[in-house]
Amino acid sequence: MHEHVPDLVVVDIRMPPTQTWEGLDAARAIRAEFRDIGILLLSAHVEIETAIDLLEGGRRIGYLLKSRVLKVDDVDDALQRISDGGSVVDPALVQELVGRRHRNDPLADLTPREREVLALMAEGHSNNGIATRIFVTEGAVEKHVRSILSKLRLPATHDTHRRVLAVLIFLAAR
Repeated sequence: MHEHVPDLVVVDIRMPPTQTWEGLDAARAIRAEFRDIGILLLSAHVEIETAIDLLEGGRRIGYLLKSRVLKVDDVDDALQRISDGGSVVDPALVQELVGRRHRNDPLADLTPREREVLALMAEGHSNNGIATRIFVTEGAVEKHVRSILSKLRLPATHDTHRRVLAVLIFLAAR
């Protein structure tokens, strides 16, 4: 069917003629038809959502920012690692992914103690029960609960039970 199949391809995500996603589309088509071909994606910008499906495979794939590839050895190293079955992800992309995960974590602003209190709330413990388990006063637990509800932006209303909503947020984030 295909006389010559490469071991590895280097693809710029945005390619002529439209400078949109031709390169990314080509990489996806290559990966769909030839699972074992290594792919190194190059991009001028961090564009996580565009290549996330390829990166999720984690095997024989790389993503580098063109502006950060300053030495031939960097490209050579990336190509070798991909060729060997590994993956290469630009540190700027990793930083963006970690930052995005942190921004999307509704529990990110909670202290470790507040997370512990919320976990005990999720187990169904009362303030007194939580106080007994973590060796603090019930008043201290009440302060933690108020802080949790505030940080989760759960305002007091007459028609919602904020503790239940906080527990639902906790369970969804796990």
